[in-house]
Amino acid sequence: MPMIAEPGLRPVRMGDTRVSASKRDDGTIYVHSGETPDDYPRAITDKLDYWAEQTPDQVFLADRDPSGDWETRTYRQTRQEVRQLAQYLLSLDLSVDRPVLILSGNSLAHGLLALAAMYVGIPYAPVSSAYSLISKDFAKLRHVCELLEPGLVFVEDGAKYAKALSAVLPAKTRILVVENGLSEFAVDTFSNALATDVTDAVDRANARVTEDTIAKFLFTSGSTGMPKAVINTQRMICFNQMMLRHTLAFLQDEPPVMLDWLPWNHTAGGNHNFGIALYNGGSFYIDQGKPTPDGIFETVRNLCEISPTMYFNVPKGFEMLVQHLQENPALRDSFFRRLKLMQYAGAGLSQYVWDNLERIALDTIGEKIVMVTGYGSTETAPFAFTTTWAVDQAASVGLPAVGLDVKLVPNGEKLEVRLRGPSITPGYWKQPDKTRESFDDEGYYLIGDALKFVDPDHIERGFLFDGRVCEDFKLSTGTWVHVAAIRANIAETFAPYVRDAVLTGLNENHIGALLFADFVACRKLCPDLPDGASERDIATHPAVLAHFQQKLNELAAQATGSAQLVACAILLDRSPDLDAHEVTDKGSINQRAVLTSRADKVADLYREPAPEHVMIAQKGN
Repeated sequence: MPMIAEPGLRPVRMGDTRVSASKRDDGTIYVHSGETPDDYPRAITDKLDYWAEQTPDQVFLADRDPSGDWETRTYRQTRQEVRQLAQYLLSLDLSVDRPVLILSGNSLAHGLLALAAMYVGIPYAPVSSAYSLISKDFAKLRHVCELLEPGLVFVEDGAKYAKALSAVLPAKTRILVVENGLSEFAVDTFSNALATDVTDAVDRANARVTEDTIAKFLFTSGSTGMPKAVINTQRMICFNQMMLRHTLAFLQDEPPVMLDWLPWNHTAGGNHNFGIALYNGGSFYIDQGKPTPDGIFETVRNLCEISPTMYFNVPKGFEMLVQHLQENPALRDSFFRRLKLMQYAGAGLSQYVWDNLERIALDTIGEKIVMVTGYGSTETAPFAFTTTWAVDQAASVGLPAVGLDVKLVPNGEKLEVRLRGPSITPGYWKQPDKTRESFDDEGYYLIGDALKFVDPDHIERGFLFDGRVCEDFKLSTGTWVHVAAIRANIAETFAPYVRDAVLTGLNENHIGALLFADFVACRKLCPDLPDGASERDIATHPAVLAHFQQKLNELAAQATGSAQLVACAILLDRSPDLDAHEVTDKGSINQRAVLTSRADKVADLYREPAPEHVMIAQKGN
């Protein structure tokens, strides 16, 4: 196995990612992994049984208890409690048509219940807590319940979810709670479920689980409309974890130690990260922190106590962590002590964050830590591409992992990527039309993105992400606008004051932008505002507008033609709206939904004369 051991980098063992390529006359390129897949189990819970036998006293799961101490479960304890919960679930006559619905966020109870359901072949669906606690109309939660018809719904705290449950569920639906029951429903307590005596029915049900058994449904937002339930089979999850262990070869050398906040209702947190710990006999510490101004302090507290061997986060999380690493020596020492690899996903990592992480690592331990990014989606379980070498550019996604076939189809000026393999979903639950639309006639999944070669003559150098195929558009001149590249430039130029940007200009003469502010960062530009100032107060403050005008001018100075020039922009005065589908609960901006819901602002970008709130780029300044 190759070792990344470049000067100045902490050594880390990585796997091979050899590939070959062939090209058809129509320009379609097929890329095949040259590696042979390793063996993998028929079910992810087989790994729980395995580690409970091999390393029974190893900590598997940990979370803070109400007193603030770490409450832990070893592999032996986890297996015992999982089997008790599995027996409880079997008593409820649950099935693929009456699955378990988990509405609460990451916790010990959530993890144990999810494993218990999979242990006896009962599908479960972890659903974003935002659908219950942030949404005002509960439309997405209602859609989920109508689609799945759950036989059991789990919430940590019945009182917190009472309004949402009453709005979307039939009376007498069975609810499982840790605390605070609800009188209008049939309620069981988690402690009573854990007290269930295990019978041989658990072993019989476990023996019936196959690679094709549905493990879970994960909901993913489409470009418009309601979320779709992505079928996740045991084959998908287990093969994907084999791919990860093969590629991140250091996982074979010692059990990983992970501290992670990414929500389990998303594939990155629930499949990728949780799965890495379980598959490789590691320890998973649940981080109740978040990449928010207040939530980051809990992450810092946890990282001062737990030294991870690998660390995952979204770009915003790394950005906020960098600020604390610069100021907190104890955090720096703990964070870098055992760290072998960092990975980001979900969006592009700003170069200045990347550079600062490297600088702080060098100052702390005398070595940089290898940084990689993954590429995939909920439908790919999610791991599909990664680098196995040190890179210094944020757009690199590396090469396809073992067992994955890739098809690159010419689409306009881009190469649309399509994927096929055992880790790809069979489709969407109860939506055969969506399933048919998502696969081509050779069975390749249409992920909707484009990739390009780093060097077409040297495929081993990997690929770069080249944006969403459906997001690119043409100006009235017929010139293509590549949205992903411009959004990345905006993020880099305006950092840290812009959360994201939505580009406009289809059939127009120039590119415009709707800018979503990072209001916490922008607040620092206007210290004269009183406490409790609104988003509108911040967005319309003269100091903020002056700064954004300056950055828009800097962006314009970088442009080499109309396809790169953002000629005008509007700083939006309110955050994206979850109920309007403008943003997913993980923070990704839905470009098409924003263009629809804020059509008046789009129109303002092309009015003549321009309204006062439209900033015009001044390229000569």
